[in-house]
Amino acid sequence: MSDQNPRYVAAIDQGTTSTRCIVFDAHGRVVASDRREHRQILPRPGWVEHDATEIWAKVQAVAAGALARAGLRPGDLSALGITNQRETTVLWDRATGRPVHNAVVWQDTRTAALCAELGGAEGQDRFREATGLPLASYFSGPKVAWLLDHVPGLRRRAELGEIAFGTVDSWLVWNLTGGAAGGVHVTDVSNASRTLLMNLDTLDWDPAILAAMDIPEAVLPRIVSSAEVYGTATGRLAGVPVAAALGDQQAALFGQACFDVGEAKNTYGTGSFLLLNTGNRPVPSKNGLLTTVGYRLGADRPVYCLEGSIAITGALVQWLRDQLGVIRTAAEIEPLAASVPDNGGAYVVPAFSGLYAPYWRADARGVITGLTGYVTRAHLARAVLEATSWQTREVVDAMLQDSGVPLTSLKVDGGMTANELLMQHQADVLGVPVTRPVVAETTSLGAACAAGLATGVWDGPEALRGRWEADATWTPRMDAATREREYRRWRKAVERTLGWMDEDEQGAAAARGPDRSTV
Repeated sequence: MSDQNPRYVAAIDQGTTSTRCIVFDAHGRVVASDRREHRQILPRPGWVEHDATEIWAKVQAVAAGALARAGLRPGDLSALGITNQRETTVLWDRATGRPVHNAVVWQDTRTAALCAELGGAEGQDRFREATGLPLASYFSGPKVAWLLDHVPGLRRRAELGEIAFGTVDSWLVWNLTGGAAGGVHVTDVSNASRTLLMNLDTLDWDPAILAAMDIPEAVLPRIVSSAEVYGTATGRLAGVPVAAALGDQQAALFGQACFDVGEAKNTYGTGSFLLLNTGNRPVPSKNGLLTTVGYRLGADRPVYCLEGSIAITGALVQWLRDQLGVIRTAAEIEPLAASVPDNGGAYVVPAFSGLYAPYWRADARGVITGLTGYVTRAHLARAVLEATSWQTREVVDAMLQDSGVPLTSLKVDGGMTANELLMQHQADVLGVPVTRPVVAETTSLGAACAAGLATGVWDGPEALRGRWEADATWTPRMDAATREREYRRWRKAVERTLGWMDEDEQGAAAARGPDRSTV
């Protein structure tokens, strides 16, 4: 794109609690944005739903709002990209365009029993070789199967081709491109790889898995790349090419310009998601990670990732504030932690609802270890921050064991990256540079960049890398001996969390549903 004739690219970021539209200019800078929240529907313990019609209305509202704030018209946009909450499942009537049930959200646990039944003697790993994923209620396929079995008459209608399934990207592309009046029914490979229905090697729906879950192929969208023109928008964005879709964590990877093998990003929110680029081949995990598609540009070969999810990072700071009252605001934790030179020997392991990657231990519960009379609230604050760094280190180690690809640097985004003490400690315990970008909205930027590539706004990934700017970089200061000594102590603390819950107690906890503070 010529800088003398600037054009713009918009991104719709449809998240778990809200929807945003951000308009970017030719330099990848934010021009304007708009955001609207939507309802969280909690009909039973462990059940989480969204109204897909409400979400579509919010998408239209934020798109109009962002354009108005930027002083632009739809004709000023070169392309529109979409990034979305992953795994959330929508089924709708092709003729009317109306959902046949509320969207079942990724957090929803109603399919836990179905997943156990599907696993049978092989357990969680029954479909892992084909999909890179464990059998878990997190993913979309079991949600589709559950809806087909529990909404009266729906299975028959699905078999007749009257019903469409999609994750949120599919639902939005379909509506943007005309809905019931000719909307395009597609999903990109990054979202398809989170359904538990797509084969990682063929990049197509796996017939054996569809048969096992009794899901008719007639409901499925066509799998497409992450960056190509799917269709042209109608309505408020009439004429704009709809040209990209990426699951939110993959979009952040793309927005962080992690295009080379060994590059990784970590998003620090309530929990954290770390994705490592492993190149053009899927790397199976034997260490508690997920194998997923990072992105695919047009007809190029796909780029795969290993993904590690950490349940509680930012939520631990909230716990220190809201449950213990040690701080009054989240911002207070950094100066308090910085008032002491180290953690005083204390470690906090936040296994509030078990441990996620790389352990996946539902029987674990949180601990504070190493307490002595010397430990103060400042040491505890520092240990809370360091828990995020150490959990990230464990995921990075698992990625190295799985892939043999050493981490060369870590790009970071999310609210906790404002905490410079934490970012320095993260660099120290990983032994690699940690870099925060100028543009904090990396998820939306990734969707916009992919759409811009598909429509010729940018020439290729290297052009995007050239526009990526670092805001701050932290380099390791901790010597290797100290790093490994502290890590050994952390691992000893983690061991103390294991086996805390008995099987009958785990069953009772599952019946109550997930701890809402961790999602």
